[in-house]
Amino acid sequence: QVQLQESGGGSVRPGGSLRLSCAASGVAYNSNCMAWFRQAPGKEREAVASIDMDGDTYYTDSVKGRSAISQDDAKHTLYLQLNSLSPEDTAIYYCAADLPPATYDAGGCTTIAPAGEYKYWGQGTQVTVSS
Repeated sequence: QVQLQESGGGSVRPGGSLRLSCAASGVAYNSNCMAWFRQAPGKEREAVASIDMDGDTYYTDSVKGRSAISQDDAKHTLYLQLNSLSPEDTAIYYCAADLPPATYDAGGCTTIAPAGEYKYWGQGTQVTVSS
């Protein structure tokens, strides 16, 4: 069974940066898609970024241009670089992995599928942006 563990969250001031990590264990095969979601207090879970097995990426408009998703296949680790952070980025950040084949084939990774489509989830890491 695949287990995902996020790390790298913390408290930063506006304009600061963080790099989040998601380490996978128990991997029997490569995921076809990995993604980052976030959930702020009192808000719904929101897709942030995704990357497919070919390295194609997707970013939601609110982070495009100041965020970068990447992965290290050898280390089974997913990353999210967040720059120019603002209080609106405050949330728990979750990583998710692996879409059903039909969803993936329909473009569900780079167009980002709903959270319920992903097979595996981590427990989240807190990002707090305040002055």
